Amino acid sequence: MQRYLSANRIYPVTSEPIDNGVLQISETGEIISILTAEEAAAQNIENIEQYEGVLVPGFVNTHCHLELSHLFNKIPEQTGLPAFVKAIVEQRAAADEVVVAAMDAADKQMFENGIVAVGDISNQLISKDVKQHSPLHYHTFVEVFGFNHPSQPIIEEAVKIRDSYWPLKASIVPHAPYSVAIELFQYIEKSTRPQDVISIHNQETLAENEFFEKGTGDFEAMYNRMGVPKSEAHGTGENAIRYHLPQLPRNRTLLVHNTFTGKADIDFAVAQHKDLYWCLCPNANVYIENNLPDVNLFFDPRVRVTLGTDSLASNHQLSILAEMQTLQQKKRVPFDKLLKWATINGAAFLGIANQFGSFEVGKTPGINLIELGDAKIIKSKNVKRLI
Repeated sequence: MQRYLSANRIYPVTSEPIDNGVLQISETGEIISILTAEEAAAQNIENIEQYEGVLVPGFVNTHCHLELSHLFNKIPEQTGLPAFVKAIVEQRAAADEVVVAAMDAADKQMFENGIVAVGDISNQLISKDVKQHSPLHYHTFVEVFGFNHPSQPIIEEAVKIRDSYWPLKASIVPHAPYSVAIELFQYIEKSTRPQDVISIHNQETLAENEFFEKGTGDFEAMYNRMGVPKSEAHGTGENAIRYHLPQLPRNRTLLVHNTFTGKADIDFAVAQHKDLYWCLCPNANVYIENNLPDVNLFFDPRVRVTLGTDSLASNHQLSILAEMQTLQQKKRVPFDKLLKWATINGAAFLGIANQFGSFEVGKTPGINLIELGDAKIIKSKNVKRLI
């Protein structure tokens, strides 16, 4: 049975907003037509569902760690990334049933918060069942790391996990520049298929850049604690992005966090790699480092931005709207730009823009109702998911 939905304004994302427009949808949520108020009146449509607020497509969360959901409220805030990583390692172990129950609850929370698709970092196969039974679309990034271990066994295990996620989409990705050796990068490239998309944590903390430039700082201390020797990659005078980006496959790639990325880094990256996306996870940045990226740098037309929530170990909720609100409140990012970051850009990165990311005839993108002020200020963190 078809439905007709209308609100104060409809944001198709890939075309101009429509005041008092009407979405005609099938019972499965497929967009049949997008009508202006005048077109709807001319057709004498009955039973239009009227809503106060604005209609936007479902949100795309390009960076999450579902496996860490059981660590909600267990990791102290604003300790800095090295201390955060140490706490994760110390507290991550838990019974499977605890981890699965927390992942299931987190998946439901994302659905209720209007998220329709997720790029999820995984180190194990434990999240497969949750993902298979979820209404959300998942792409799993099987994450590998290792600086002082033989790389071949690491990559062989990662290939097994990736292949075991089938029929769900999955690809093998490096964790971060400070945790992946040159040899392991080489194995990642060899195991990457043409259809794979890549993700890597990038410049999340000043200490990360310092470690590569000078070979000193908090990451040197962490290496010493773990008994990991530094390599020729550390103390080169060049920062983290210049270490890892040339080693990545040329597949579509997401750089995540970018909290301490500068203009020179962006110039280098876009010249080095032609299919890059940049993910911002502002609430996690505040939670871990009490800092935010220089967002104005990402207004560059060469840069395609997506949004992520990171995990419940580093966030108070899994809500893309909450991430948008933080960027608007703290960095004054315009709503129209935020909406593209939260929808079509993420869908394009994950390769699902034929279904998600915008209101276009034939798509089933999900439909969210949110509240905006007159100046396009997000007034509430609440989302009403209509489809």
